[in-house]
Amino acid sequence: MKDTQISTLSKKTYTYTILDKITVDIEVTANPYQLPLEELFTMAARINKKRSFLFVSKVLGKHLPIQPQKGLLTAALLAARYAESIRKLECQISESLVRSFGQKEADFQSVSFIPKSVNPVVIGFAETATSLGHAFFECFEEAEYFHTTREEMDHLTPCITFEEEHSHATSHRCYIPIDMIDNEREIILVDDEMTTGKTAINIIESIHSQFPRKDYTVVSILDWRSEHNKQQFKQLEKTLGININVVSLMSGMVQVNEMDKLQELEPQHDTYKEINTSLEVVSLSAYFEKEFAGTGNKTPYIKETGRFGIDSKNNLVLHQKINDAASVLRQGRTGSNTLCLGTGEFMYIPMKLAAEMGKNVFYQSTTRSPIYIQNIQGYGARYGIGFPNPEDQDVAHFVYNIPPGEYDELFVFFEREVSAENLQPLLKQMEKLQLKSIKIVFFSE
Repeated sequence: MKDTQISTLSKKTYTYTILDKITVDIEVTANPYQLPLEELFTMAARINKKRSFLFVSKVLGKHLPIQPQKGLLTAALLAARYAESIRKLECQISESLVRSFGQKEADFQSVSFIPKSVNPVVIGFAETATSLGHAFFECFEEAEYFHTTREEMDHLTPCITFEEEHSHATSHRCYIPIDMIDNEREIILVDDEMTTGKTAINIIESIHSQFPRKDYTVVSILDWRSEHNKQQFKQLEKTLGININVVSLMSGMVQVNEMDKLQELEPQHDTYKEINTSLEVVSLSAYFEKEFAGTGNKTPYIKETGRFGIDSKNNLVLHQKINDAASVLRQGRTGSNTLCLGTGEFMYIPMKLAAEMGKNVFYQSTTRSPIYIQNIQGYGARYGIGFPNPEDQDVAHFVYNIPPGEYDELFVFFEREVSAENLQPLLKQMEKLQLKSIKIVFFSE
C-alpha cells in the first residue's frame, strides 16, 4: 500500500489519502509554470489539534532532504513570477528557471535579476520560510530583508509582533531598525504555503496599525485559500484602504475530510545497529559578525541571517563570506554522501553553504512540527527522530525522512555555540541514522 495515496479525479483535481484517516481533495486552479504537483509536495498527518494535515514540501528543505540548489531555484521562480505578474516586467530568466527545475539535478546559481527601480522590504516567516524569504530577496538588485523570529532577545523590544494561530509555536517577533519598516515602500511577505491566509492578515494588520503604507504583496509557493479566505483579503483591502497582491507557483482549493481519529495511531519503534561514528566540532565564527544575545543562551546571534535586517549590499558581502566558509567545509568533507542540517530558523546560510560544498550534498533543517511517523511508501514522514533543541531545551526539535544508512556524513549547523551536555540528546538520536561522521558547526561562540 502507498500512503499518502494519490488518485486523479480529473486533469486538475487530486485526492490525497493520508494514513487511511484523512482525505484531502485538491483542485488546482492556477499553475503558471506548469510545475508537476508531485515535484512540489507530499502530505503527512500533524500532531496538532488545530490542523490535522501538513503539506510536506519537496523544495524547502524542512521536512525532507533536498538538493540545496532546488530550494534556491524555487525562490527564484517565485521572484520571477512576482516580477512578471505584479510588476509587469519582462523576465527572460523564467524559461531557464523552469527548465532547471525540471532537471533531476538542479543547475542553479543565485542571481539578482529584478532591477533597482523595484525596492521592497521583504519579510520571511519563521521558521519554515526564513530561507525561502532570504533567497527570494536576493533576486532583487536593491531591497531589504528580515525574517520574523520566535526567539526572545534580552534588552530588545520587537517593533512588530503577531500571532500564527494554527502553528505549533504561535508568537512571531520582529527585531529590526525602525527605519526599515517606518516608510511607505511595498512590503512583500514570503511564506511556504497559505491555507487560510490568516497569518498574512495578522502581520499586515500589525504593520499597518503602526507603519501604514499602500502596497503589500503576499508570496507563497502554494496558495490553497478558499473563496471565503480570499474575500477576507478583499475586505482587509477595503477596510485599510490598501492593495494586497498575491503571488504563488500553484493555487487551488482544498477540502479536508477526517475519517478517523489520528490519536489511534500506534507509535513506531525502529531497531538499529550501533556503528562507530566520529565526532568533530568546527568553528566558522571568524567569518561572521556577532549581534545580540538571546534569552537563555548568552552566545550572541550572528548579523547575517536577516533576523535583525539585511540589505542587498550586506547580502553581497554575505555571499563572499559563505564562499570562504564553504571552502573550509569542502576541505573537511570525509564522506561521499553528505547531509547538511540547519537548525530551526537558521536555514538560509546552511542551505547556501550546502550548495557550495560539492557533489552529493543534500540539505534540510530541524523543525518544531510534531508529525505522525509511518514508514509507508509515499507518506510524508517515513522516519523521524526528536530531541530537545540544544539552544533551548524547553523546545522540542524533530528531523524527518532520513533512513538509517542513507548518508555517511552529517554537518549540523548551529548559529550559536551550545554546550556539549546540551548536544547529548541530539547525538544519541543521531545514532539511529547510521552515520560514519558527524561534524557540529558553530557560527558564533
